[in-house]
Amino acid sequence: MPRRVAVIGGGSSGLACIQCCLQGGLIAVVGSNQENPEPDRASIYHSVIINTSKEMMCFSDFPIPAHFPNYMHNTLIMDYFRMYADHFKLRKHIRFNTKVLRVNQRADFSRSGQWDVETENQEGKKNKHIFDAVLVCIGHHCHPNLPLQDFPGLDTFQGKYFHSRDYKTPEEWRNKKVVVVGIGNSGGDIAVELSRFTKELYLSTRRGAWVLNRVGDNGVPLDLGINRVTGLLRDLLPFGVVCNLGESQLNRRFNHTLYSLKPNHRLFSQHPTVNDELPNRILSGTVQVKPNIRRFEGSMVEFDDGSVVEDVDLVVFATGYRFSFPFLAPHVITVSDNKASLYKYVFPPELERHTLAIIGLVQPLGAIMPISEMQARWATRVFKGCIKLPPAADMLDDIKYKQETMADRYVSSQRHTIQVDYMNYMDEIATPVGVRPKILRVLLTDPRLGLSLLFGPITPYQYRLRGPGKWTGARQAILTQWDRVALPMQTRPCDQAKAKCSLKWLLVVLSTMGVAVYVNRSNLGALLQNPDTLLDRVKMCLTTLGH
Repeated sequence: MPRRVAVIGGGSSGLACIQCCLQGGLIAVVGSNQENPEPDRASIYHSVIINTSKEMMCFSDFPIPAHFPNYMHNTLIMDYFRMYADHFKLRKHIRFNTKVLRVNQRADFSRSGQWDVETENQEGKKNKHIFDAVLVCIGHHCHPNLPLQDFPGLDTFQGKYFHSRDYKTPEEWRNKKVVVVGIGNSGGDIAVELSRFTKELYLSTRRGAWVLNRVGDNGVPLDLGINRVTGLLRDLLPFGVVCNLGESQLNRRFNHTLYSLKPNHRLFSQHPTVNDELPNRILSGTVQVKPNIRRFEGSMVEFDDGSVVEDVDLVVFATGYRFSFPFLAPHVITVSDNKASLYKYVFPPELERHTLAIIGLVQPLGAIMPISEMQARWATRVFKGCIKLPPAADMLDDIKYKQETMADRYVSSQRHTIQVDYMNYMDEIATPVGVRPKILRVLLTDPRLGLSLLFGPITPYQYRLRGPGKWTGARQAILTQWDRVALPMQTRPCDQAKAKCSLKWLLVVLSTMGVAVYVNRSNLGALLQNPDTLLDRVKMCLTTLGH
């Protein structure tokens, strides 16, 4: 009989989990609250536009429609999720208006691996269910982090204050004085939007930030400029060199010191802020950057540099979120200071049976949707017994290594406890699933596709070319991805000279392959049988040169 899997959460990660369960022959039952936000549910303001381009954020077997803009408004993202759910007939598996109260191991868990799940519907009726496995997909933007104790005198403040989660529209703050605390993506967006209406807008930041823009070179979405070659170079070059190159590029757009934004930390030591408009608002004086708030007194706000702003009407705390799993027993998952001990951010390592997985609990330098989908593909194959996890001791060592690596690279902050790099993490999870693209093999058998994999954007379709869940449309989706990027912007005919075809990258690849084949000519037959061996040797040589 197919195994029954409880999926907790019906957002983007939950939808991916249903699809992966169905593809793997598992029965998914999803508990999901309604779309209107409640306390402890994720919420957004009306104007939100995604920071990841559509080709990088889509599910790997369902491209976003070509006519959709590259950076989508939140309503279009919802339209896409509904299209995905309808295309794969996922809605019938979702139990809307259902709250999960408790998830407990059954008495015979060491043998069965089963879970008791208690739910409550909209009428308050409680039910108990037995599931063979559980996928938790509640996200990490639910519980607002509001560190009021860090702001002396806030209890005397005569204006209004709230967390950025509760911000919706700017109109009511016309001709008011507003302070926004925090320069993450939400803080930057809210400050820019409010500054079009307010009398004065102050953006308070403790550390400053490196600010990226959505629009990359030649007007192409910034995240499409990252490919496997640049990713490899980033891994091989010293960290300081990579940061110098990136910071120099950002300062050519605008000097972060001149704009009072330059932080003490390096570019890749903090999750960057993505905001195209912030420099323009600072340049026009409608946003004024300030250091951290020292204290409140009545309607007055004093900053750490001694400057004072009187008659402040509103303070918006864009101070991030905390995550927790209140329906799980502490011995299953313990969260402390936004840290949870999970193998590759998915599996509790010390469970007797690995039938519970956390999906989407990462903060990527890239899109979350493809990562959640890959995690779900991995987890469902573990549930089915197709993949065996390492011993608990090895998983704990991996967790410790990742925590130490993160501490060395990132500034100490609760937003950096679940940070991952998109390409490296996707490849890491895809390897045990058996869907990591074989770049060298594809170069030898399908050069056009291979060059797209190597020098093109690392779109999710790359992980549907082979292995479990292979999608026959993946190759075509990769070869036409630039057409879908261009289409929504081609709204007016323009004369354009035909671009000259450049053979530079093809010559580089062929030369590199030729040298590698010559060096290994004595065992060429074995290498052609297993081209990955040759690729590993090339990487070893590059690593040696890098050191």
